[in-house]
Amino acid sequence: QVQLVESGGGLVQAGGSLRLSCAASGRSFSSYAMGWFRQAPGKEREFVAGISWSGRTTYYADSVKGRFTISRDNAKSTVYLQMNSLKPEDTAVYYCAAELFGSGSYSQKYQHWGQGTQVTVSS
Repeated sequence: QVQLVESGGGLVQAGGSLRLSCAASGRSFSSYAMGWFRQAPGKEREFVAGISWSGRTTYYADSVKGRFTISRDNAKSTVYLQMNSLKPEDTAVYYCAAELFGSGSYSQKYQHWGQGTQVTVSS
């Protein structure tokens, strides 16, 4: 079992940057694929980025490609989402997710979820 806690959300102006962190507790973090998702008001939750257990493979939604970077530090049991050139449409609650032995790809299903952190981008 793994528990996930997101942090780093907040209010930022368009064009600014934020770095989200997701700290995992429990054993074998390095065996989990990790993903970031977001849900805006009135919209369905959507995939943002994913990373394989090794960190060698990453996946991004087209809407964030080139602006967001997912990374992980297995020694710290933490996954990050660096968000640059933020836009008002990036406003959402951001969730991290984990799946044991997953790939982190676009179609990855996740069993473990964090509580989310709010990101608000003002225009």
